[in-house]
Amino acid sequence: MESQVRGGTRWKRFALVMVPSVAATAAIGVALAQGALAASFSVSGQSFKVGADYLHGTGFSQYGAVDAGKGLDGKDQLHPVAVSAFNDAEITNMCQSVTTPGIPLLGSVTLTLTAGTGKEQVQAHTLYIDVEDLKTTKAVFNGIDIGVGADGINKGPAVKQGEIDQKQTFAHGFAQQATSADLYGVQQTAWATTAGTFTLPDLHMSLAAGSKGCF
Repeated sequence: MESQVRGGTRWKRFALVMVPSVAATAAIGVALAQGALAASFSVSGQSFKVGADYLHGTGFSQYGAVDAGKGLDGKDQLHPVAVSAFNDAEITNMCQSVTTPGIPLLGSVTLTLTAGTGKEQVQAHTLYIDVEDLKTTKAVFNGIDIGVGADGINKGPAVKQGEIDQKQTFAHGFAQQATSADLYGVQQTAWATTAGTFTLPDLHMSLAAGSKGCF
């Protein structure tokens, strides 16, 4: 599966309603512990889990799309997702994990990454997350506008011109937006994430046999 930064600030089409999403990248390397840098990540043929105690995001928008990529068997796959975007986000106690099955002599192996577990929160700018499933204990939206027409509305995080969005979006539908969002007790399954910058304080990454991840 490929994930690219979106190619403009126009809303795409939206065919899902009220699927709030926390945004976080999957295992993108120890280098992130040294500061903020651009990050784009997807797991070929696999979804990954992301959990967080709390997320505060500003400039929220959301629309429906379809991720296209290769499965573990090499065949083409399509995954309907709700793409959630934030201009800026702060995340407390973030955990993310991905399980790779079928490793010789070991079976399944799970990579788990945690960050923002101390005094500093995870910081993200121009953040997109392609969500398949989401649960929260509570979600609070401020200045929310649901079901607005998607055509021509110049919302969502700004991105560099010329960068390509390779996702298929729905031909008709509607979208939603909010000035800010507060999400508590987040558990989500995602297929891809993209951020202009990610800063991960207290980063810790580990590998373990088995399929137990963040939740």
